[in-house]
Amino acid sequence: MSQSSRVVELLGLLRQAHPWHGIVTSDEDHPDTINVYVEIVPSDAVKYELDKRSGHLKIDRPQRFSSRCPTLYGFIPQTFCAEEVARRAHLPGIEGDGDLLDICVITEKAVAHGVVLRARAIGGLRMIDGNQADDKIIAVLEDDVTFGGIAELAALPAGVVERLEHYFLSYKQLPGESARKVRIAERYNRAEALTVVEASHRDYCAHYGVPETRLEELLRLLRND
Repeated sequence: MSQSSRVVELLGLLRQAHPWHGIVTSDEDHPDTINVYVEIVPSDAVKYELDKRSGHLKIDRPQRFSSRCPTLYGFIPQTFCAEEVARRAHLPGIEGDGDLLDICVITEKAVAHGVVLRARAIGGLRMIDGNQADDKIIAVLEDDVTFGGIAELAALPAGVVERLEHYFLSYKQLPGESARKVRIAERYNRAEALTVVEASHRDYCAHYGVPETRLEELLRLLRND
């Protein structure tokens, strides 16, 4: 990458409004929670996703079929699924899916998409899509009256987890298309979920640079000009 291209990239990454690059994974004053950007809510008949370049929420496509995510669904800022996340799968030939780390947030409340919230991870699903690790962190909304006290995935009603697994195993299997090799390799607990989040943040830093050093690098590049 040329020096001028890197300057442009750094200016983009330093925009604090960008929900992927400009929001920290976890706030210092709430170290037991993680930040979540909500892309989809259960009532959405349209699939929304983040436009990675601009940071705006965009329509990916109208939902063609009846399958809808049963929880809030989004991503954890400053995460990326690559080598470190793939290594957590402990399976041969697996690579990261090259996307932000997905997260499902369980709450009794109706929440709008396009907002940032704090949640506590309680576990996750090790989803393998073809040869790619596509982990789904499962969390509860901070201070949620019904679910906020749950600390581990095993404490959730079995039907809630089964519903999530069914959604993730079926929403990519579209009628008329060849079946995709998607499977849930395992469910894991809160400790492993936090380890996966940390691994995805390391992957993010490896591919996009350490957020705390961006301004220093930008100033250095500008001085060299």
